[in-house]
Amino acid sequence: MTTIVLVHPEIPHNTGAIGRTCVALDMELVLIRPYGFTLSDKHLKRSGLDYWQHVRLAEYSGWDAFLKDRSPRDGQMFLFEDNAPRSFYEPDYPDDAILVFGSETKGLPAAIRDAHRQCEVSLPMRSHHIRSLNLANTVTAAAYQALRGKF
Repeated sequence: MTTIVLVHPEIPHNTGAIGRTCVALDMELVLIRPYGFTLSDKHLKRSGLDYWQHVRLAEYSGWDAFLKDRSPRDGQMFLFEDNAPRSFYEPDYPDDAILVFGSETKGLPAAIRDAHRQCEVSLPMRSHHIRSLNLANTVTAAAYQALRGKF
């Protein structure tokens, strides 16, 4: 099963929408603390609609706890960063891919990026007028790319 990991998510609307995408695509959602909201936040529930109850959710107190528990192998984990040198179109995603995304305002912490540079990919953008895409939109695009040819 493909897994979506959100490291320090800040905006409940995005997390709710991402949870909905995870339900639609039969993916697990992993949240890494701290969050900028609580899981009982009404905006999270509103964005996730009545699908939130079906989200396969795992929570971790931090990145190290996640790594210790999951022990991702080489070629399984993909870190999404807007300035990564490799396009997200390039990899062949395994069925159990782990797609990792940072917070809306800060991206992934430098320590995580530094330790996993070989895992970084980006969504290409054609316009120089935009710095980044909305996190929920990015996750959805990445999730569908990871599942390409697997339907």
